[in-house]
Amino acid sequence: MTPLGARRLGLHRRDLLAATVSVLAFLSSAQAATLKGIPDWSPNGGSPPQPVRPGPWQFFSPEEGAVVEALVDRLIPPDPNTPGGKEAGCAVFIDRQLAGPYGEARGLYMRPPFQDGDPQQGYQSPLTPAMRYRRSLAALDKYCQASFAGKRFHELPPDQQDKLIAGLQSGTVKLENVSGRGFFELLLQNTQEGFFADPVYGGNRDMAGWKMIGFPGTRYDYRDWVERHNEKYPLPPVGITGRTEWTVRHT
Repeated sequence: MTPLGARRLGLHRRDLLAATVSVLAFLSSAQAATLKGIPDWSPNGGSPPQPVRPGPWQFFSPEEGAVVEALVDRLIPPDPNTPGGKEAGCAVFIDRQLAGPYGEARGLYMRPPFQDGDPQQGYQSPLTPAMRYRRSLAALDKYCQASFAGKRFHELPPDQQDKLIAGLQSGTVKLENVSGRGFFELLLQNTQEGFFADPVYGGNRDMAGWKMIGFPGTRYDYRDWVERHNEKYPLPPVGITGRTEWTVRHT
């Protein structure tokens, strides 16, 4: 409160300062009581992420998986220096996320009323991410087979794939009973997450995304390089589980 505001309420500066000191003393004592004693703790007592293991699709069908691999490889196409979205494991990342809590929208508010809000309000729908992918992929498959003589998305040449993705982004490609633009935005976000998330989640294979941007990963300390702009970080990135060459192999 400003001195002018205190005067309007009939308070003197001395009274205001005395009240402030009392409040601070109360907060200090409350904090001391909260921190009293040693909290329970045990090594590895949290919920660390479980590394994704190679294997079959856990959410996608084989046909859906082939389409998603083709989609992510056009959103992040390979070049001579960096693998594309497919080789980097983005489709695997999305598959495992949809098979887990994210796919069920666990922890998100999913109660009505549902209505289209402003962009800053985020997506509002009774459909979970898993349901959105399942319906959108089915609608995309129906659109492709109707528009390209029975061919599915992953069977199209790259230029036609790019045009179709651009149509989803602009809203000119209409999918049945789902938003093509909404599916594009969700897929793009998840693909980016898979390309740059820690490899423990199945994407960013061999830390390709981190290598591309020079991100050091989870190295415990790189303060010496924080202020060294426009210089390439000389050490390879490190993931949550370390690096493969650090693993002791018994022969």
